[in-house]
Amino acid sequence: MSEDFLSLLLDHARRTPDAPAIGHVGEPSLSYGELAARVRVVAENLRAAGFTPGDRMLFSIRPSVSSVVLILGTIGAGGTIAFIDPGVGPSLFARRVALLEPTWAATESLLYAVSGPLRRVGRLRGLALPCFGSLPVRHIHSGAWLPGTPMGSIPLSALLGEGRFPRAVRGLRAGGDVGELSDALPAHPGREALVVFTSGTTDEPKGVVHTRGSLTAGLAAISGETTLGPGAFLHTEQLMMGLPALLAGAQWAMPRYPRFGTHIDPVAFTRGMGAATHAFYTPADLAVALDAITAGQVDAPPYLREVMLGGAPVTTALLLRARKVLPHTEFLAIYGMTEILPVAVTSGSAKLAHNGDLLGKPVRGVVARIADDGELVLSGPNLCRGYLGNEPLTEVRTGDLARFDGEALVLTGRKKDMMIRGKTNIYPGLYEPAINALDGVRAAIMVGVPDEMGDERIILAVVADGDGAGLVASLRARLPSLIDVTALPDDIVLVDAIPTSGRTNKPDRDALRKMVSS
Repeated sequence: MSEDFLSLLLDHARRTPDAPAIGHVGEPSLSYGELAARVRVVAENLRAAGFTPGDRMLFSIRPSVSSVVLILGTIGAGGTIAFIDPGVGPSLFARRVALLEPTWAATESLLYAVSGPLRRVGRLRGLALPCFGSLPVRHIHSGAWLPGTPMGSIPLSALLGEGRFPRAVRGLRAGGDVGELSDALPAHPGREALVVFTSGTTDEPKGVVHTRGSLTAGLAAISGETTLGPGAFLHTEQLMMGLPALLAGAQWAMPRYPRFGTHIDPVAFTRGMGAATHAFYTPADLAVALDAITAGQVDAPPYLREVMLGGAPVTTALLLRARKVLPHTEFLAIYGMTEILPVAVTSGSAKLAHNGDLLGKPVRGVVARIADDGELVLSGPNLCRGYLGNEPLTEVRTGDLARFDGEALVLTGRKKDMMIRGKTNIYPGLYEPAINALDGVRAAIMVGVPDEMGDERIILAVVADGDGAGLVASLRARLPSLIDVTALPDDIVLVDAIPTSGRTNKPDRDALRKMVSS
């Protein structure tokens, strides 16, 4: 990939500096010129503070205009953003940090407090957080200084050119204009830019590494499959949907998170849609929004003409409801994975008209092939470089079974028993060995029980080694420090035996699913 998404963004800033680019719902937006100037200031201020190309930054700040500017400025300074969920538990967090070897961390002040001097308060809220303040890195904090914030931590406001600068970084700039941005933010398509950790156990964390070039290809492919462009107005907090909007010259409006919340309520999100013409939902969140509209809790967004759906399967039942409640809105089902996004995009109308689970034609540049066992295998310019610490990838196996219908892909099943809950893909094979090794557990299998909207409830079925007294409570207490918190089961049920099938007595997940859902 020869292009760099930062260069494309700067091109928009030069051509249309006064066009609205990004802002929070209900507030004035930064123009493209203002956005580009702030990104440049952050990049230069990071360099002045000692940031060097190749540095990796742990990132634990909720989506906001300021956090987007910091992300772009960090990548522009030659660094890598590593998204890391503090809720994964201290053990897995520590393993991910060890694999990543970061030199910087950007963290919300509240996390420093509740993982440090207010740790007891965090535990009362069910949070088992790592101690961010003890990480041996340079620190950046978002929000007002709170107890537990390391001495010498740089306020994000200072990097943005706002507020007071710490004594150690008094040379930071206070502002700027678009200027010669190509000199301050040179293109580097092959440079590492982003690390995203996928589901994994404490022993085997898995970090997907994207370059600026692979990100650019993916972002351009998404915007090219939508009607985003000048005059369009996108409502989302998702970075990987907001950046394509900016590359297309559209306006991006971000909802604000609740003060102590980590999730945007889909009803409040829909209520705040305003003049938005485009939006992104997960299927589960769209189902909640449709319920609220139908019940009269919130009005149907009057200007909404296109909704992008991703993160989980988009079912026929959901599309039929959506078309009934929002008849003037088109829906796009985006298929992809962390390693390569997007893969294919199809309209809701085309999906409803097809007899199978239509994914659509692979987006420009993506090469799809079907392996001998039916598994979908992918490559293309938007494929990640590889997994952190491993050799580069030339293609990726999806774990999905598929076939071609003409040029379009049709999903036929899953090879790896993957479950999807909300925005998370959960592979039971990553977790079951660790659970089975626990005292008191003779056998343990995870299955997903889907609802009609495509979301799944994760059930852990356990055969006890003994009478099982107190085993469920014990597992509830031990699992958060053993496996990825995003994969924790919704329910734990004791069963007499795990059903099996075939000559090898392989666990029969279909039979187990019926057993625990009856």
